[in-house]
Amino acid sequence: MNILDKTSVYADGLDHPECIAFAKDGTLWAGGEAGQIYKITGAGRNVEEVASTKGFLLGISLSNDNSWLLLCDSGNKCLWRMDTHTYALEKFGNSDHSFNIPNYACFDRAGNVYVSESGAFRQITGKIIKYDAAGNGKIWCEGLFNFANGMVLNEAEDYIYVVCSFLPGVERVKINADGTAGEREVFVTLPESVPDGLAFDAEGNLYISCYAPNKIFRVSPDRSVSVLIDDWEAHTLSNPTNIAFGGENFDQLFVANIGRWHIAKIDLKIKGLKLNCHT
Repeated sequence: MNILDKTSVYADGLDHPECIAFAKDGTLWAGGEAGQIYKITGAGRNVEEVASTKGFLLGISLSNDNSWLLLCDSGNKCLWRMDTHTYALEKFGNSDHSFNIPNYACFDRAGNVYVSESGAFRQITGKIIKYDAAGNGKIWCEGLFNFANGMVLNEAEDYIYVVCSFLPGVERVKINADGTAGEREVFVTLPESVPDGLAFDAEGNLYISCYAPNKIFRVSPDRSVSVLIDDWEAHTLSNPTNIAFGGENFDQLFVANIGRWHIAKIDLKIKGLKLNCHT
């Protein structure tokens, strides 16, 4: 399967966007390589820079009530909290951990947030930090992960899936009943690729966007791997980093392309698994 003919440019004129987040009201949020935070409305026609951290934004994630964004800033080696109404920025989190590359964050139903620490480039030093709803954090899973990147919780929230870009592939960590980290295992490997972002559909299939090559893979619950889309020309998918389900029927897949200046939209017609910010 290759559905490149169902893929189009949704919003243009962004500064090498790494990540996106789809809000309950249909707004698409994105980050830029100079710390820009973009608010995208009007079916992609309106792209507004509403704030900037002056760093390099990697992952961005919406709080469960959509009132704020958590921003992973590798340029400033920190996390930011941005109010989605006033666009006010403030540093997020109290933790003994000093970030090197804060990469991606995801919220659970209770409002806790897991943040991937990639570690040092080409060194196996990645970790996962967990913050409670008050912003108090500690190392949740020591790893060590081979460049921890995008993450996603499964529907039951008993596993967190984490991209290990230089494995290359995806690992998953069991979330114990008491909230601690349990056993970890390699879920899937993707040779000769650099995976980056993750999303589940409503049927439990895992989608993996790859910085290189310009592909998105789909992994079924039985761990069989297929290519969803392959843009060997790199025109519509150009170093696709992160992905997010959205759209009016929640059956479109949006793609951030750090290699270019646009957000792509795949008219997938497959419903995504709603995150806590969508319920």
